[in-house]
Amino acid sequence: MYKNIILTGFADEIAASLDTQMQVLEKLHMNHIEMRGVDGRNFVEYSEREAREIRKRLEDRGFSLSAVGSPIGKIGITDDFAPHMELFKHTVELAHIMGTPNIRMFSFYVPREKGEASGTDTFAANRERTPDGGEIPAPCREKVMEQLGQFVDYAASNEAILLHENEKGIYGEMAADCLDIMKCFAGPHFKAVFDFANFVQAGQDTLEAYELLKPYIAYIHVKDAMLRDGSVVPAGYGDGNVREILGQLKAHGYSGYLSLEPHLSEFTGFSSLEKDGRIGKKLSGEEAFTLAHDALVGMLEEL
Repeated sequence: MYKNIILTGFADEIAASLDTQMQVLEKLHMNHIEMRGVDGRNFVEYSEREAREIRKRLEDRGFSLSAVGSPIGKIGITDDFAPHMELFKHTVELAHIMGTPNIRMFSFYVPREKGEASGTDTFAANRERTPDGGEIPAPCREKVMEQLGQFVDYAASNEAILLHENEKGIYGEMAADCLDIMKCFAGPHFKAVFDFANFVQAGQDTLEAYELLKPYIAYIHVKDAMLRDGSVVPAGYGDGNVREILGQLKAHGYSGYLSLEPHLSEFTGFSSLEKDGRIGKKLSGEEAFTLAHDALVGMLEEL
């Protein structure tokens, strides 16, 4: 495995129960969590007092957080921003309580319409070209950047680090738009998450995305996907170029977290990767997380 690499993950994909999450992670010799769901609730819904109790439960078993896997920025760009900003401020306080500066976040859902020629999703209304050749959605870009700017200013004043994830349907869905965001805000308090499967599902070539974003990448979400149908598969078995990009990260001395986000509950066997259709049994949360873990560790050992 790499030096200075820490495996972490969305343990709520194992089970709702935090105790069960920790039990399975212990089997896999992991002691970090990207915290999203705890005992059936989104972590950001908890009070500060409850967060302190959760931290004690974690520390009693030797766990800590790599990041808060928050839903911040995962609202429509036309939705009321004021209550979401308050949720963001609360999330920053929870991150402090949990002993991590890292908060995963997004860049708002934007209006889309079906493209007539290809049938693929394109931004509604006018699009305009940036000087470096990228495309931006003109009607909503200004508002996206203004609201992201409020997040970044607050993070800088409160010693938080925002980790922007590329996600289907948001402004930062494609690599060029992620680059647009990074050129506006990248710095000590705003960095990039690289998610292989999300790029594949958006129709973005991951090697191209990596070349554009590599100066800004500070955190990796490890899941892979098939271009043909968007289905999520173990790392290295899809079209995300996971092996090649992890190899490049290793060569450039990447130091930090690799976060497992399996999304494999519907995965039903490796033979299904070779043809259309699904066979086999549905995986339990523990089985899916373990499969994702073993695929990543096997790949790292070979690099």
